[in-house]
Parts: sequence; C-alpha cells; structure tokens
Amino acid sequence: MPDPAPRYTGLELGEDVITALQSVLARTAERTVAAVTVEVPSYTDAFSGPMGQNIETAVQMALGGFLRLATRSQDADVGTQLAPALDGAYELGRGEARSGRTIDALLAAYRVGARVAWRELASTAVNAGLTAETMARFAELVFAFIDELSASSVTGHADELATTGRVRERYLARLGHSLLAGEPLEILEASAEQADWATPTSLTAVLLPASQIHGLAVNFGPSTLQLNEDLPGVDPTEALTALLIPDMDGPNRRRLRRALAGRRAWVGPARPWTQVRSSYRRALRARDILSDNDVDVLDTDEHLVELVIGADREAADDLRRRVLAPLAELRPNTAAALTETLRSWLLHQGRRDAVAADLVVHAQTVRYRMTQLRELYGERLTDPRTILELTVALGIGSNPA
Repeated sequence: MPDPAPRYTGLELGEDVITALQSVLARTAERTVAAVTVEVPSYTDAFSGPMGQNIETAVQMALGGFLRLATRSQDADVGTQLAPALDGAYELGRGEARSGRTIDALLAAYRVGARVAWRELASTAVNAGLTAETMARFAELVFAFIDELSASSVTGHADELATTGRVRERYLARLGHSLLAGEPLEILEASAEQADWATPTSLTAVLLPASQIHGLAVNFGPSTLQLNEDLPGVDPTEALTALLIPDMDGPNRRRLRRALAGRRAWVGPARPWTQVRSSYRRALRARDILSDNDVDVLDTDEHLVELVIGADREAADDLRRRVLAPLAELRPNTAAALTETLRSWLLHQGRRDAVAADLVVHAQTVRYRMTQLRELYGERLTDPRTILELTVALGIGSNPA
C-alpha cells in the first residue's frame, strides 16, 4: 500500500461550517452511491440491496475521515489520520478485483463520487458562509483526498490480480504435473476445477528447450499448460520445457508444426486430455531414440516405425546382429554394400529396377549382389519369418541405438 499522503494544511473552518458539513454526510453518501449506480453500469446490480447500504456507510465514513483530517490541529499526524481511509480504499480495490470488476470501472466510480460529493459539500459550505479563498483550498483538499483513495484502490486491485495470478499459476502447474503423473480422473477433474481451467477435448505434449519457449505458448490460447520444472524422466540440468496444448489433432496438427518451425521440438500424439501422459511419454521417447534426427520439429506421428523399433534398443541391436550374422565374416565394405542392397530389396519387394534406382547402381550390380545374398542366406530369404525379421531390423536403414 502506498505511503500516506503529504500533509494537508491551509484550511481553516469554523465550528459552524464543520457542523453543517457533518450534518450532510449521510445525504452526501446516499446521493454519491445513487449517482455511481446510474452512471457506472458495472455497479448497478452490485450496489443494490444490502450492499448499497454498506457502500453508503463506507462513503460516509470516508468523508467523515476527510473532515477530521482537514480540520485537525497542525500538530496532528497526517499518516495516522489518513491511514484508515487508505486501508479501506486498498481493501476495496482488492475486493473489486476478486469480484471481477475492472480498474476502469472503479476509477469511473471514484470520478462520479468525487463530483457528487464535492457538489453536496460545496453547496453546504457556501451556505455556511465559507470565503472564496477557503473554498478554493477546500476543493483542492477534497480532490487530493479522492486521488489518494483512488491510488490506494488501484494498488489494492493490482496486488489482488497479481496474487490471484500467482495462485492460479501454481494451480495450473499442479494440474500439469498431475496429468503427467497419470493421476485418477477424479483428481484431475478436481485440479482442473480448482485452477479454473476449461477442459479441452484433447491435449498434445510438446517438449523443447526452455531457451526456445519465449512467445510460443500464447499462440495456442490460455488453456495451454506450460511446465518448466520437475518434468518426469528429464534431468533438471537439461532445461527442457513441456507444453500441453489443447485440441491440436486433425487439421490443427499442421498449424502446430508451423508454429514450432525453427525450434527444436518433439511433438507427441493428440490424446484425450486425461491421457496426455501417453503423449508426453512418446515425445520423451522420441527425444531419446531419435536425438540424432536432423529434423527441427520431430512429429512422432511420422516416426512410428522408428519408435517401435527403438522402443527396446537392446532387442533391436540383438535382432540386427542376428539377422545380419551371415555377413559378419565379409570385408566391411562388402558387408555394407550387401546390407544396403538387402534393405532396398526388402523395401521395394524385390523389384530390381527400383532397387537399382534407389541405390544409383546398375541393375546387373543388383543381380550380382542378390546372388551373393542368396548364397549366404540360402532358403531363409524365402522364409516369411526371416523376411519379417530382416524387414524390421533393416527398415530404418541404420542401427536404432
């Protein structure tokens, strides 16, 4: 809350004037609230019924505090006398923020209130015989007082919004971690309600370096969850961020990839929002298995074969070594050429010209190499199980590990 206002000096009011002003405080408060209700639509309903009476009482107390301040002795402490009014204005600002009303509405109410209150007090002061010079100082103090109240309310409003924002951020972070932990449905729904988070149909997990997150989350709307710490399966020293982005399936998938362009990102599949843990875990596996991929934005939907083969690295290595065992005794260059030819032959279903085009060699070279392979493998090259194992082991063209 701001410090109390500067010293209020230079106003001398006689007892008769003070008595006259005090006698109209209740009426002034009533007319002030009525004017605000009419002129500031946000308060039309808020000030109806008992609330309106409470506001009138608060206005009357504030005006009474001002009169005591303006007519104090020169030795009285301004801060002590002004503090209750400023404290009340500060709490009013916080309350208005909690009620969802904007600071503009509150300041408009202050402007209307200042105008009505001054009109009532000035009329009374004039009728009590206040001089023009004193009236000018009186006006200056009235509006300085209103400014102080306004400033205090603005501070309260801003502090409440900041506090509410921080609290909601904590709730959202807690929700995000609950999602990645695979908490039961009832816990997820309760966390979403506590965070005032509108549940989407689906969520897509995206992993990317924390240094590349700037300005990204706002592209996907306020329901996007951003987790910067304590990511499951991630070493804290790696500085990764996870985004859980709503409704990025179907045609929206392309929009997601465009928004990520130029950043290093691993994108999981779209999943029902309560099952986004599955999307996160796949993005994490893609990062581990396909870390050498030279694509900036790695969409796991387009790398399912590599993910399946790389899911068990040791098994993939063992399978590759076993199915290529007939080539183990050959010179490295010869083994590499035959392995490359066998892979292309499997992928092109034995179409020699297609294999030759793929390897950029003559068709006779393909014939020669396949003759060598048949000699090495024998009848196993016609065995469905062997064909399956060779296809899986060689399907991604290199050792998954």
